[in-house]
Amino acid sequence: MSEIPATLKYSNSHEWIQLSDDIATIGITDHAQALLGDIVFIELPEVGEHISEDGECGVVESVKAASDLFAPIGGEVVEVNENLGDAPEQVNETPYEAWILKIKIDNASDIDNLLDATQYQAVVDAE
Repeated sequence: MSEIPATLKYSNSHEWIQLSDDIATIGITDHAQALLGDIVFIELPEVGEHISEDGECGVVESVKAASDLFAPIGGEVVEVNENLGDAPEQVNETPYEAWILKIKIDNASDIDNLLDATQYQAVVDAE
């Protein structure tokens, strides 16, 4: 397992979130990609789609299973990582660089529900 970056926020469902003003960049954690195994396909949401906090915003398929991707924060999808269509394995190789989508945040107070690196490590340790 790699180190959990302290500069990011996390969800209980193993997504990482990088905040920049009112934009949240979202990907899946190293722990999540390790559990999934080799990722072969990522279903991305549509740009312009509105996603509620904890709402489904995609699917990550691996050789082992398919897993829903949940939005740790609500908002409008402003960008998706089109590169993952041709190279979904980027999420396995560099999970904290291979972002999946970017959301314009609806409600800044939703950020308070996210975990810091220490809290997320406790979630991982409890599994």
